[in-house]
Amino acid sequence: MRVLIDATSLLVRSAGVKNYTYHWIQHLRQQSRNEQILAFPFLNSFGTLTHERSMLPPAATYTRLGLLYFLNMSWNPLLERMVSGTDVFHVSNLVRHVPRKPKITATIHDMTRWLMPELHTPATIQADDSFAENVLRRADRLIAVSENTRADAVRLLKLDPAKIEVIHSGVPEVFFGAQATPAKRPYVLFVGTIEPRKNVDTLLDAWQGLRLRDDYDLVIAGPPGWASEKTMARLHAGAAEVKYLGYVPEDELPGLTAGATAFVYPSLYEGFGFPVAQAMAAGVPVVTSNTSCLPEIAGEGALYVDPRSTGELRTAMENVLTSPSTRERLSKVGAERAQQYRWDVCAQKSLAFFRCAQS
Repeated sequence: MRVLIDATSLLVRSAGVKNYTYHWIQHLRQQSRNEQILAFPFLNSFGTLTHERSMLPPAATYTRLGLLYFLNMSWNPLLERMVSGTDVFHVSNLVRHVPRKPKITATIHDMTRWLMPELHTPATIQADDSFAENVLRRADRLIAVSENTRADAVRLLKLDPAKIEVIHSGVPEVFFGAQATPAKRPYVLFVGTIEPRKNVDTLLDAWQGLRLRDDYDLVIAGPPGWASEKTMARLHAGAAEVKYLGYVPEDELPGLTAGATAFVYPSLYEGFGFPVAQAMAAGVPVVTSNTSCLPEIAGEGALYVDPRSTGELRTAMENVLTSPSTRERLSKVGAERAQQYRWDVCAQKSLAFFRCAQS
């Protein structure tokens, strides 16, 4: 079986989808037997994962993005030639037209464009609308990264639930049993792009009223995203006990995560929630939102709050920071639950998914 996966997210600035695509393709290739796993467009080898730029040199990047732009202009016979001999073409929301011959599959990562359109740029809304109309509604089979995402997709897009299979994403192996990077002071950690959906302003508000600020730092790691000017101004204002690190390279993230006393993630909506799963794998107690997929992913391995409630978030942080028994319980249960989020498991289920799609 020949599977072609659209990996154009590796050529742009991206966070969760890029993380998924990179690790997923790597592990599909490791787990495959009689399957040939190829990456589109002409991305059969790529370098170290970075979210801030393309994983290929500039000339190679612009050539491939130019080709994609040309293919997206209208239905193009060149695309049919490029996928010739392909059994399954797994498409992303960067592809506007799908070929006619191979089976078409795709991954549904989240439904925020429909649930919270105000938290998206016009370009993202346009891309997701095109993806839903031209790919999701026409696909032979679909992957949803959580049960919650599947349910939202069925409810909002009226997709056939029978063709959607839930396959949870994975956590890089380096997070399991990661060794903490030494720090001068104990800290509470947030990791994520600074954008409205991640709800960092509510976290900062909750932190301002925390009684334990003299004993802990709040460390925030993540690059600026869209509509983040107000939040970025607060992060750069030099507030006491708030340390903004900006983008943290992937190889430094496991140690930073493992060193935290607690991990706090008050996101308004997630499709899978990579930062939460990674924190659990590293054995760090988690405080997160009681919305979207997060209770499904974290199970009993987290304390949950209404992400729009400053008071609930502050109380939960105080609970974790003042109770060693709570931290020990969350750390143990979270680490055990994270065992199911390994990329090898995801790859094995995904290969079975592709075999079913081909038949």
